[in-house]
Order: sequence, then structure tokens, then C-alpha cells
Amino acid sequence: MPVKVLIVDDSGFFRNRIADLLGSDARISVVGTASNGREAIEQVKLLRPDVITMDVEMPEMNGIDALRQIMKFSPVHVIMLSSVTHEGARISMKALEAGAADCIPKDLREWMGSSSAINNQLCDQVVALGKSRRPRVHTSPPSSDKPRSSIRPSPTRHETAVAVPSTVSDRSTFTVSSLRQRGEANAAMRVESSPRRSGTVQRFPDCRVVVIGSSTGGPAALQKILTRLPAAFPYPILLVQHMPKTFTPVFAERLNQQCHITVKEATDGDRLVAGTALLAPGGHQLIIDPRQNDRVKVMPGDERLTYKPSVDISYGSAAKCFGDKVLAVILTGMGSDGTDGARLLKRSGAKVWAQDENSSTIYGMPKSVIEADLADAVLDLDEIGTLLSKQGER
Repeated sequence: MPVKVLIVDDSGFFRNRIADLLGSDARISVVGTASNGREAIEQVKLLRPDVITMDVEMPEMNGIDALRQIMKFSPVHVIMLSSVTHEGARISMKALEAGAADCIPKDLREWMGSSSAINNQLCDQVVALGKSRRPRVHTSPPSSDKPRSSIRPSPTRHETAVAVPSTVSDRSTFTVSSLRQRGEANAAMRVESSPRRSGTVQRFPDCRVVVIGSSTGGPAALQKILTRLPAAFPYPILLVQHMPKTFTPVFAERLNQQCHITVKEATDGDRLVAGTALLAPGGHQLIIDPRQNDRVKVMPGDERLTYKPSVDISYGSAAKCFGDKVLAVILTGMGSDGTDGARLLKRSGAKVWAQDENSSTIYGMPKSVIEADLADAVLDLDEIGTLLSKQGER
């Protein structure tokens, strides 16, 4: 059965453009359109769509207010479209907190172009969301005001950085091509097995860094996990969230306001410091510097890779630099980014946790890792947050 989609936009051009893109995919059925938020609410009641594409700025009722009403009374997966400006990014963060599954930049040049990138991205995302569980009724996000007592100063050169374990002897430069070659060489070795379900972890891994990868549904999942961590969290964290480059600075800023730990968008040369989470900048790759393992490198996005940032790249870098002293967490998202990197981590003896299906917005990335038999534990999102938060209480 095709995924039913409602298109909401005050621009006739965008309504028609989105309808044309989605209508070209046999897996999708466009069941209706609306030109403002108030119409959208009524159409949702009548048409019961599986997915909604929603513009942010509209007359009578904007997309954020409409989203909040829809998530309160008729929860459904919503993809928000917003401008690529800083203000558009800020509003997108509000949309994600209000329950949107994802946000897509509304760049007129890309939408008017002949490239199939937008088409493929939108269609695949709509289908994946349409076939996943309907979202639960949205609850209010935690306060955006960070308690003054919990605010950590910016890392300084006097803070203790993470040392490379003595067991790691191979410090050669990590490259995109090396990951691809290893992944391709082992593609034939992938064995699909029944997903393991484990709600308990007997012992927290002996690690030096936590690396978390996520995509669609990731912003809400990351918020839920990170807001639970105490300021005294004893490990540095790398965050790899599939997100446009205009959105990541605002997302990092928003998380930093909400969390007790420090959260910032990574810049080249940033140090790995306990209680600080570095978010990979959109359009770039984030790796641990192979020459200075207490620092990170931010590299230009490689055009040969679909994802910029890529979870595979960051996982592979952590495996290269820290061996078995890594805890990798793979969260909600479509596709399989993270699987090849998780394979490198497992070969190094690192631990990998995967989010379970029930708590995932899209059970793609975690499922891929689990079916490749690379997950040490399959955990509910709350369980992941609980296990991590207890480390700051030691």
C-alpha cells in the first residue's frame, strides 16, 4: 500500500514541485494539499495521512503552531521545510522539539535544479517514515535554561585530555578510501542474524571516548540522552548527526543551553575533554587526529560519500586511534551509515550499542548494525540515557 502524503505550503510552486517529486514514486500517494496550518489540521482529520511535508512560514497559522496541534491530537510523521538562513535553522530546531521527524532546507536553487538528490532524499525519507511506527503524542521538551551551577567553562589547555591506550600501535593516517576498501573487502562476509535484545549491560565498557551516530529522529533522541548526563560525565563525546551545515551550529547551541555537559559544534583542533560533546559540522567529516589523539580534525566533505558527516568515518577513526577503548552508540536513522565503521570497531574490540526498534523513529541504521551481528547490546533510548548518566555519579 502506498504511503499517503499531505503537502502543506503556501507557495503554489513548492506544492506543485513536491507533488511532482513524490508523485513520480510508485511507493507514494499524494492524498491532498493545504496552503496554511489551519487547513492542514483539518486535512489531517479528513485524510489521515502517513506523512506530512510542512512549510514553516505560512499565513493564518504557521507550520510550528500547526505541528504542535497535529502532534497533540493526531500524531503523524512530519517533515518540515525551512529556509537555509540562521533564523530558519533556529526555527527548525523548534520544529524538531515540537515533534517533527526531520527538517529539510528550502533552498530554491536546489529545488529548481535538475539534480535527483532532492528527489531521492525526499522520496526515500517519506517511504521510510510512512512504514515506521506512528509517533507518540508529543511531550514538552526540557527547559532550555541551563542551571548556572552546571555551566562548564570552555576547555582550556590545562584540562586533562584523553590519552591513547598503550594497546594501540597502529597510528597511521585514517582515510576515506581505507574505510571504503575495508568495507568492500568484507561485504561478502556480512552475516545476517536475528536481532539480539538485551535490556541490561552487565558492565559499562572500559572506554576513553563515546561516539554517537544518528540521522532521522536523531535530534530528539540526542536531546533525550544528553540532557540526562551530569556535568561530571567522565568521557568526551563525539556526535555525528546527519544534518545540513546551516543547522548544526544552532543545534549545538540549543543542546548546550539544555544540557549540563558542554555541547559545541566541532572545529579543527578541538580537544577531547571529559564532559564535552563535539558535534560534527554539517557538510564535513569529523575524525580523531591520528597524530594528536587528544584532538579532532574537521575535514571537508568527500563528494564520494553520501553522508557529510558520516558515522562510518567517525567510527572508523575512533577504531584506528583508540582500539578497544571506544563505546559506539548507533541511534535512529534511515540507511546503513555506521555499519562499516562498527565493523572496524568490533575488530578492535570496542563495544557497540544499538537503539531498539520500538524507540527508533526509523529503524534503519540500528537495524543494519544489529543484522550484521555487530551490536553488543540492543537498548531502548531510555536505557541508553540511564546507563550513560550513571557514569557521572561514580
